[in-house]
Amino acid sequence: MEEKKRCAWLTQDPLYEKYHDEEWGVPQFAAQALFEMLLLEGLQAGLSWLTVLKKRAHYREVFHDFEPEAMAQMTETELERCMEDPDLIRNRLKMKALVKNAAAYLKLKEECGDAAAFLWQFVGGRPLVNNWRKPGDVPAETEASRRMSKALKQRGFTFVGPTICYAFMQAVGMVNDHQTDCWRHPVLAAMKGKEGGV
Repeated sequence: MEEKKRCAWLTQDPLYEKYHDEEWGVPQFAAQALFEMLLLEGLQAGLSWLTVLKKRAHYREVFHDFEPEAMAQMTETELERCMEDPDLIRNRLKMKALVKNAAAYLKLKEECGDAAAFLWQFVGGRPLVNNWRKPGDVPAETEASRRMSKALKQRGFTFVGPTICYAFMQAVGMVNDHQTDCWRHPVLAAMKGKEGGV
């Protein structure tokens, strides 16, 4: 069987390949999943995504399956315990940002009702299909990610700069940034998103 052509940035790690083939770039409209990915992308800052991916299961275990209500109530004592956990990224600013962003997310839900719709508005509610031929063609940020970053920061979020927001948009399928010769590009390009938009 012929090996499937994948994006050139992908390393030959089975977990990374599975993530690329099954998750990355798939349009995600569930508010809970969007919240989790936004936090995970913030954790990635300065690190490789594979580092975060390998720790994701443990983060889910320690941070209440990324339930914002439970996360927002985590205490300083709990966070100090997390800082001693070798299976987490022991960066104090990032650790505190998880709790701060959970509280900001709850306020966002209160304000907007539909947090998923709020996040998807920056691409007009539907996935944008790009046609990049090689990794160097892909921008680090876009006008849409800059607008998302500004809107989130105004609502109290941290670790949501334009580059982090663009990585988030790529991950949750707001943009299809698989390379044009990657087998996933046409598969995801055929997905039109949720009926009626968000």
